[in-house]
Amino acid sequence: MTTTTALAAPAPQRTRRHPHGLPGAMLILHRSALWFWLLLVAVAGGALLWAYGFALDGAFAEFTAAGCHDGTVRRACDYFGDPLLLDTTVSVGSGLINLVPLLTAAWAGAALISRELENGTARLAWTQSVSPARWLAAKLAVPAALLVTGTVLLTLLHRLMWDKHSELWGSMGTWEWYLSNSYVANGPLATAYALLGLAVGALSGLLVRRSLPALGVAVLSLLTLTSVLGDLRPHLWPVETVTRTTGYPQWIGMVVRDGVVLADGSRVPEPYCAGEACRAGRGIVGYYRDYHPTSHFWPLQLMETGIVLALVAAATAAAFWLLRRRTA
Repeated sequence: MTTTTALAAPAPQRTRRHPHGLPGAMLILHRSALWFWLLLVAVAGGALLWAYGFALDGAFAEFTAAGCHDGTVRRACDYFGDPLLLDTTVSVGSGLINLVPLLTAAWAGAALISRELENGTARLAWTQSVSPARWLAAKLAVPAALLVTGTVLLTLLHRLMWDKHSELWGSMGTWEWYLSNSYVANGPLATAYALLGLAVGALSGLLVRRSLPALGVAVLSLLTLTSVLGDLRPHLWPVETVTRTTGYPQWIGMVVRDGVVLADGSRVPEPYCAGEACRAGRGIVGYYRDYHPTSHFWPLQLMETGIVLALVAAATAAAFWLLRRRTA
């Protein structure tokens, strides 16, 4: 008599799936930076959502009750109850958005590129059927995708908050559309500058090939570029001019320059001449002010965004050229 023993088939083991290829290796190797990025987006987004959903309504009610909603700038309105809390919340949201390019440049220069060149892991990857160009492309593509996704989301939240009770910002006096933090966070310039930080950091890492020096070079290079572009910003679009015969025109919009108008029609800087007799003797017949109104926000924003993206393309091309030359 034969007995048949049924052997139970072993239960299939569950295996944890990890991303494959260079993008997967990137996410695993830099998972700390990934978690930091997600935390930064969560904190900045939470602050902007809180300002949109709660703080703005309460602040606007108090401003209206205090008579601060008529467009007249009053110092007392900047420190009035809930608006002070609103000011702090908005500063956190817009400040973190503006900090992203600097943090990205420091990380890309120190950890993303130069550290792997310094400890030899990059050359090890190049011996595993991964070309240097493909290695660099993955190093740039994965962070770029995450940066674009996060900064676009934060920009949309910032605009959502900014467009609600927009008259409140002018009344506060300290929040204007042309101020650096608000200006960058309210448009595609935030994403462009984040990508510029990545490109400058990667190029610095390839140039220096040592973590700490590359971090310093990346940060200093980005600060220099943003400073130059900030000075160039008012001149990226034709200004509008307003004149008056007595006293300077009202301070509105992004003021580029102002001064006095002489009898021959020429415009010169303010001579700081006190008294009507002195001014008449110098031939002063009026005052002028060149400025950008609110309607110039998008032309200025798009012009600067185009310039920054051109710099991103140039820095990226330089990084690939330098890597190819050193690994030929």
